[in-house]
Amino acid sequence: MILVTGATGNIGTEAVRLLAARGVPTRALIRDAARVPRDGGWDGVEIAVGDFGRPDSLDAALAGVDTLLLITPSILAAEIAAIDSAVRQGVGHVIKITNHKATENSPVDRRRDHARIEAHLAASGPAYTLLAPNLFMQNLLYTAPAVRETHGFVMSTGDGRFGMVDARDVAAAAAAVAAAPAAHAGCTYLLTGPRLITYADVATELSHVLGHRIEYRRLTPEQHRKDMVLAGVPEPVATSNAQVFGLIAEGDAAWLSDDITTLTGAGARDLRAFLADHAAAFRPSAA
Repeated sequence: MILVTGATGNIGTEAVRLLAARGVPTRALIRDAARVPRDGGWDGVEIAVGDFGRPDSLDAALAGVDTLLLITPSILAAEIAAIDSAVRQGVGHVIKITNHKATENSPVDRRRDHARIEAHLAASGPAYTLLAPNLFMQNLLYTAPAVRETHGFVMSTGDGRFGMVDARDVAAAAAAVAAAPAAHAGCTYLLTGPRLITYADVATELSHVLGHRIEYRRLTPEQHRKDMVLAGVPEPVATSNAQVFGLIAEGDAAWLSDDITTLTGAGARDLRAFLADHAAAFRPSAA
């Protein structure tokens, strides 16, 4: 039995669907039963309603589980709680979504948190596998309102390049590891798209897909941080985001890997394919 946490997020939803399609016994941990997909993709999946803040619900969800696919929005306490519960329940393998640049001395809070979680996992006993995605293509959807309304978007990564990856491909890699985890014990896989791109490339590809010019409007990370705070983003999150954007401008995310192909047997989706699949989100509703 595999337990998937964060099961209604971009990675989790698809990973559960793929595991169910393989006929692998799968349980999805969710906070709200109303969010279970009703399209048939989760048929046969067990549903566990629970919360990282309730150890009893974690223990119940992990009872009888062999492999834990651990997905959270980089929440230190939640992942530590899930790992501790996995140990109590005798889970044999933990697959964690992490960050390639996770170090204890990183300037970015969430990367330091990932490093602490990794250290805790390594010391806890179960076999484990780490999956480290580059930037997610799905994050581009946050720019969709600006693209619809202003034919452009702002970003503070300069000309920094990154190996942006579709979360659906990350889910496919996670499902492949979860279905046969023993061969991947102790491994770290880097998950990227097929090529390095910039946000100028994103604007070019959006222009191609939408049929009109989309502008990449450049900000400094500090300007971007202030704008995010004014837009209602909590200040610690805005500060962390701005730190990451500044690092990307300096080349921090300019790395590629073939690990998705190695794990899944299929090539990673490129940016144009992602934007074509989601073009409606970027088009004005009247179009």
